[in-house]
This record gives sequence, structure tokens and C-alpha cells, in this order.
Amino acid sequence: MKKALITGANRGIGYETAKHLLQRGFYVFIGSRHLKNGEAAVEKLKSEGLDHVEVIQLDVTREDSVREARAEIGEKVSTLDVLINNAGISGNSPYTALEAISDQFMLTFDTNVFGVARVTQAFIDLLRNSPEPRIVNVSSSVGSLSLQSDINWPAYNFAKYAVYGASKAALNMYTIHLAYELRDTAFKVNAVCPGYTSTGFTSYNGGDVEVAASRIIKYVLISQDGPSGQFFSEETNPETGEIPW
Repeated sequence: MKKALITGANRGIGYETAKHLLQRGFYVFIGSRHLKNGEAAVEKLKSEGLDHVEVIQLDVTREDSVREARAEIGEKVSTLDVLINNAGISGNSPYTALEAISDQFMLTFDTNVFGVARVTQAFIDLLRNSPEPRIVNVSSSVGSLSLQSDINWPAYNFAKYAVYGASKAALNMYTIHLAYELRDTAFKVNAVCPGYTSTGFTSYNGGDVEVAASRIIKYVLISQDGPSGQFFSEETNPETGEIPW
């Protein structure tokens, strides 16, 4: 049975992604900053007959929490097949480059970028033990420099969130370097935008969360012939999914 860790999986897209993986026979560790929220998510999944799941308390912004999560999972398994870096925050308002304060940037980067690096580095040894390790960094088309500077992009005048966008652009760069460093291994590392989705993150505006989760799952399940070091948004490019950095 393959094993997956999903950060920020107690609700929203992370929770739905966990559900999809469980339905496909994975064992899933649900990373949750607050243990009670994770326990509630696990209880809900188990009530639907999805039993191969457990919560791991994991705050990606805290080194000690990441270390403790790694130690806890390491006591249970010797191999991790999938890491989905899903935990993220929006940065809150004001969203503009001229109004956002430095604390907004620091807090958002700490979760959306530094948190991904912390978790990835902590679990890379368990991932190396898998014959087909997969890392999916949940990104956003908002973090595409090419799209953000394209006046013909449909979201050009709407998706201007300076703090969040900057953090996702930085996450994309981290993804590129991570994939490069793992290029001669069995790893597949990609950045995936699940699309504008109806969750608490968007005040329940947007598309179906099941569709968003399926977009992430697609790059968890790719074969050894599949892509690595790429950026995908099927909402933006329904034909191939690939979008510019």
C-alpha cells in the first residue's frame, strides 16, 4: 500500500485530495496544524469507510513541529511515496504591492515557501525509499510571471494579489530547483494549480472541490514517463494543462 502525506489536509482541497487517494487504496497521513481539526477530518473519512488514514499534527511554519511529524511518521513507516505540499495562506488584505505590510509578506512566505522547503527536506529520506516518489507542490496560476504580465490573460485585472502571488512565484522557483536536483532519480516533482475552487480559502466562491482534487491527483499518479519540473493549470489550459512560469 502506497503512503502519502498531505499538509493542510484537514479541510478544503487538501481534505478532498486525501479522500481521493484513500479511494484509490493509499494510506494517507493528514497533516493538520491543529490536532483537533485533523482528528475531526479523520473521523469524517472513517465514517465513509475510508480507514487507512490518520492525523499528524504538523505546523509547517515551525521547525520543531516538522521534526516531530517526521519522527512520528518515521516510527510508523520506512517509506513515503507521495508528498503533497498543500498548506497555504492567502496573505490577507490589503493585497496590493503598495499597501501590504512586511509582516504579511513574511507570514505568507513562511507558510507557502519556507514551509514547503522545511517539510520537503524533512521527509526526503523517506521519499527516497519509494520506487516511484512523487512531490506535488500546490501552486496557483496567480504565481505565473508570464500570465501576470500578459494583458490578454482573462484574469489580468482580477488576480492581482501581490503577497500571495509573490509567494507562489517563489514556490514555483523552488519547484524548478527541486526537480532539477532530483532529475536523475525516480522522483517526479511538479507545481499544480488546482484552480479557483469553492472552499473556505475563497469564501466558497469558485469551482467544484472534487475537480480541484482530481487535478492534483493526476500528477500524483503519473508514470515514470510522465513530466517533472513543470507547472500545470488545467483551468488555464484545458488542452495540455501546462502553463508558463
